[in-house]
Amino acid sequence: MEPIQSTIIEHFSTIEDPRTNNKRHVLVEVITIALCAVICGANNWVEVEEYGQAKQTWLAKFLTLPSGIPSHDTFGRIFAMLDATQFQAAFLSWMQAIHQLTAGQIVPIDGKTVRHSYDKGLGQNAIHMVSAWASEN
Repeated sequence: MEPIQSTIIEHFSTIEDPRTNNKRHVLVEVITIALCAVICGANNWVEVEEYGQAKQTWLAKFLTLPSGIPSHDTFGRIFAMLDATQFQAAFLSWMQAIHQLTAGQIVPIDGKTVRHSYDKGLGQNAIHMVSAWASEN
């Protein structure tokens, strides 16, 4: 049996790069950063860029990042040019591979920030809590 291809790069590298010039960033890497950011809660291109900047050291372990993290404007421009059908096909292929690898088992994760748990005067950050649920089948 052939191993299941499960990485973002393996599934999204099939998308044609719509840019004709100024390819400072590798397309599949731009997509990878954006997907990771959205999975982690980013809701707009500014937050995607902020995620990339915050996680650049980690991302550099598996991405080349020849020009660093793209700006939020670059993310927006590139995604506006992508072929939606190609992106949908790559995303569906990736999700199907993940479903196969996990045998359909998913561990739901929820995160919360405790309101008013920070104290700027004392330099105390807010309390963040993460919960995960798993069930036996």
